[in-house]
Amino acid sequence: MEKDGHNPTNVDYDKLIPVLHGKPKHPPLPDYREMALVFSRHRFYRHLVIDLVVAEKAKNGKLKNPLHFIDPMDRIWKAEKQEEIKFLAGLSRFKNNYDEGKTESDLEALKAVIANPLNLDCYVHDEKKASTITASSILPAKFSLLKPDLELDIDERADTFAISGRLHVAGKTYSMETIELHYRYFVRLDKQLHLVGNPSFLNIIDFFKQHRNNLVLEREAYEEFQEKILSVLEEKVRINYAYLKPATEKQRIEQGFDLDNEQLVYLSESEDFVLLTPVMKYGNLEIPVISQKQIQSKDKRGKLFTLDRDKEKELQFITTIAKSHPYLMEQVAEFAEQRHADCFYMHRKHFLEPTWFLQAFEAWRSMGIVILGFNELKENKLSQHQAEISINVISGIDWFETAVKVKFNQQTVSLKHLHKSIRNKNKFVVLDDGTHGIIPDEWLQKLEGYFGAGEPVGEVLRTSNINFSLVESLYEAEQLDLESRERIKLYRSKLATFDAIESIGVPQALQANLREYQREGLNWLNFLDEFNFGACLADDMGLGKTLQVLAFILSQQEKTAQNTNLVVVPASLVFNWQQEIKKFAPSLKVLTIYGADRSKLVADFNSHQIILTSYGTLLADIRWLKDYFFNYIILDESQAIKNPDSQRYKAVRLLRSRNKIVMTGTPIENNTFDLYGQLSFACPGLLGSREQFKRLYSIPIDQFKEKKRALELQNRINPFVLRRTKEQVAKELPDKTEMVIYCEMGKQQREIYESCRTEIRDYLMGTSEDELQKSSMHVLQGITKLRQICNSPAMLSKEKYYGDASAKMDVLLEQIESKSPYHKILVFSQFVGMLELVKAELEQRNITFAYLTGETKNREAVVNSFQQNDEVRVFLISLKAGGVGLNLTRAGYVYLIDPWWNPAVETQAIDRAYRIGQHQNVMAVRLICPDTIEEKIMLMQETKKDLANNLIKVESSIFKSLSKKDLLDLL
Repeated sequence: MEKDGHNPTNVDYDKLIPVLHGKPKHPPLPDYREMALVFSRHRFYRHLVIDLVVAEKAKNGKLKNPLHFIDPMDRIWKAEKQEEIKFLAGLSRFKNNYDEGKTESDLEALKAVIANPLNLDCYVHDEKKASTITASSILPAKFSLLKPDLELDIDERADTFAISGRLHVAGKTYSMETIELHYRYFVRLDKQLHLVGNPSFLNIIDFFKQHRNNLVLEREAYEEFQEKILSVLEEKVRINYAYLKPATEKQRIEQGFDLDNEQLVYLSESEDFVLLTPVMKYGNLEIPVISQKQIQSKDKRGKLFTLDRDKEKELQFITTIAKSHPYLMEQVAEFAEQRHADCFYMHRKHFLEPTWFLQAFEAWRSMGIVILGFNELKENKLSQHQAEISINVISGIDWFETAVKVKFNQQTVSLKHLHKSIRNKNKFVVLDDGTHGIIPDEWLQKLEGYFGAGEPVGEVLRTSNINFSLVESLYEAEQLDLESRERIKLYRSKLATFDAIESIGVPQALQANLREYQREGLNWLNFLDEFNFGACLADDMGLGKTLQVLAFILSQQEKTAQNTNLVVVPASLVFNWQQEIKKFAPSLKVLTIYGADRSKLVADFNSHQIILTSYGTLLADIRWLKDYFFNYIILDESQAIKNPDSQRYKAVRLLRSRNKIVMTGTPIENNTFDLYGQLSFACPGLLGSREQFKRLYSIPIDQFKEKKRALELQNRINPFVLRRTKEQVAKELPDKTEMVIYCEMGKQQREIYESCRTEIRDYLMGTSEDELQKSSMHVLQGITKLRQICNSPAMLSKEKYYGDASAKMDVLLEQIESKSPYHKILVFSQFVGMLELVKAELEQRNITFAYLTGETKNREAVVNSFQQNDEVRVFLISLKAGGVGLNLTRAGYVYLIDPWWNPAVETQAIDRAYRIGQHQNVMAVRLICPDTIEEKIMLMQETKKDLANNLIKVESSIFKSLSKKDLLDLL
């Protein structure tokens, strides 16, 4: 408690209040214009001290007492410029200096001070006037940075040698004994203090001043002095050996100094920097060019002589090195001004930049400069030589053969190692000496193109003739030999337009009349055959691709003696092909390799024109099928090999033939990459490597919808892919086209069918004609069961599980998945149970459909959903419920899963789509299991037309008109 104004805490409130309010305790720092620098010696230690002082100035400009000493660190926090910060930090280093050494850091600090970015007045302390620093004991002074040029003179006097030194500054020469050293770092010349920025030069000046610039040594001591001291000093200062006489012509020749001076660049390291030391070789002596070293040598009589260095050539040498990089060019000034550096230097990361050092080294070598020590740099395995790449393309039998030679100095890279690097997108290739050659960036893309278009065979690349356009675009004209250029010109002219395709006659053995577009297909296949080019026949389903290929195989009979052709088809189409050949080209001999008892005799092939097999059988028999050389390999439904990773694709690529054809109505099912598997088989090399195809076409087209890439791909494949749709050839097609797809049963389904067939046949064989009339319902049930098995065993009684293997289901779903994106489809079946099975499969595949049976109540709404909703692609209809009375003109395809006894009923079903208002051709497809009751029903439709026309539309009534023989024939 305060009493009588007494403050018991002794607090000075007058001082505390400004602090509490954030006000400074001291007056603000003075402006720089009131400051000055004072250089002095420490009072006791005699080391250089530099003070930053503040004082008022008199009218005559002199400082007035008192002098206030300021800590430069109080100002450094307000400094913004880098030079100002360095200046204040340098002052701080010499404010209280107790270090007597002359370190690099001291010199750097002094250089920052002497730079004086604030333009402060400078003074030196005159101790004679006063021991303390006052306004009257300091004198104005000027400071600068000295760039000295030292020169030593050595003269021989009998058996002694006298050594003296001189200093050259700004065109003036000063003897060493006249030079005054101040503050250990400065020399006084012409009333000015000069900072000697090189500690070595300070030591030399100090040394010779101590010896009054006249060092005299006995011969033996001199020789040691020369070896240990002078030889080192020669790197930094000029030394005149007055006792050495210039070499005579004889001495020059005798010691090899008359030869051309070799130029060397030695590479070494210092921490993170690479040092480049240019050296000129005079005879056997190596002289660092960036040095003052003189040439001394002895002749055979032991007489010493000297030789002038080739200053002009050395200057040219240094200029060549410096011009190779801006960082090196900047250092030339250091050599001229400071004369203490004996090498160039670059940071390792800049030096080892391939785009720089490869070009620089090549330029140096072209001027005769030798580079040494490159691979001694730590962790450096790069080759110091540029790649020498030569390309030469010659014309082979069915290919263009490219010789790719890549050399690094004397080392040639094997094509195998080069391919590995290019495949991995690696510009480094391992050489025999363990170094890594660098492939130039501009060549990486070119080589990737070469390898993408061709396949390595030994030490050459073979690019198929079919890729002639790519060869033309990849290679320069001068890289192609004359024959290659002529071949490309021929291909270009003939494939430029299809109008020039020559028409050939339809083979007489063909039992069919070809439509115009089918003739064009035959001509096109024959045209490509002339060049041994493969083909992809991609006509829409139902346009007769099989017929065109059969006509082509017949035409081959006249062109080649060896006309054995392998035809690979899905198992479900083996029977179709057999029937088509029998119908249209019966003169062709066919060997079917299918089933457990199939032939494995290659010798039999020579007597057949067609070897027919399935994809599944091919996988099992590829080991021996690959040994035969076929005329053509023909793949039907070639989308089966669209995946290059599949076993099917890998198997067909092992087959050998003169040429190849792939057939498909759906060349692209999912995405553009589907083309690659098929065309890489039919036209090897056309689309390059799979990685290249993905990068150039598949990804840009499918993911980014790049029209330019799509057009580029279209132009590339155009001559080799022929696709006509129903719409394009509509005028030539009948409005309604009907065809049959045979669905070959698998083993499980066939066993179930045969078991049931045998049971019914045995019953018929043991029953009389009269008894059959009474038990026709039992026979009808048995035959219906056979028909259900043809559709799917899953339709049979639920009491016993017969499996769900169904050839028809497999074929139907494959057809729906490939056609529904482009066409609407009707699917008819007599059996609602079969439609239920199809319904479940479509739901699982997320395919939108409509469904109509006798149980359907809202028929009109269901029909309208199919007719008007684009998302509804498939209409499942029971034959009896939808065979009449419906108008379904949006459909382009009609599939009949099971044959009806009366063909008129089938016709009515087909006509649900083919009727007034239909503006597209209708394709009607029947699915039939060969060697079953379904095939017999089809035959009966042909041979019993009168019977069929008179049948009552009740199945049980049919059997009243059939004899026992007719029933047995059905089985």
